[in-house]
Amino acid sequence: MKKITRLTSMAMVLLTILLLSAGCLAENASSTTQQKKFPAFKSVDIAGNVVTQDIFKGKKISVVNIWGTFCPPCIGEMPELGKWAGQMPADAQIIGIVCDVRDKNDMETINAAKKITADANVKFVNIIPDEGIMSYLDGVEAVPTTIFVDSEGNIIGESVVGADVARYKELLARYLK
Repeated sequence: MKKITRLTSMAMVLLTILLLSAGCLAENASSTTQQKKFPAFKSVDIAGNVVTQDIFKGKKISVVNIWGTFCPPCIGEMPELGKWAGQMPADAQIIGIVCDVRDKNDMETINAAKKITADANVKFVNIIPDEGIMSYLDGVEAVPTTIFVDSEGNIIGESVVGADVARYKELLARYLK
């Protein structure tokens, strides 16, 4: 019995390590199909400001980080993302999407997102998903997932699953060329 308990404990530790290194499973994941154009949306950010797909128009490339308040790797990369956002080239930006906020009335999760971003000194916009964004998130299997969107709202290049800010930076440099 002791051996089974030890094996079960070891399996749980390995699963935890795997999740922490790769990312967390998204609560609403259901498909691997991704769209080539980010869906139209009109939503609000965690501060209550209205945000639409026009947010992409001001920059050549937007780094869109899809994250959840339940996800240790997502939370762990926030300070680095916050710092990077302040150092980005003028033609790029970071935008967050808090995937586990159900709507603008989900104050418990919004407050958790506010605390996480404040603790990490994050100043970039973090959007609450509306129906359009939720339709995209249906194809996201794990968080953090980071995608790249051009000024026309087209999803370009490859997505990155898991916390890998060095990879985000590498891809952004390539896509800005």
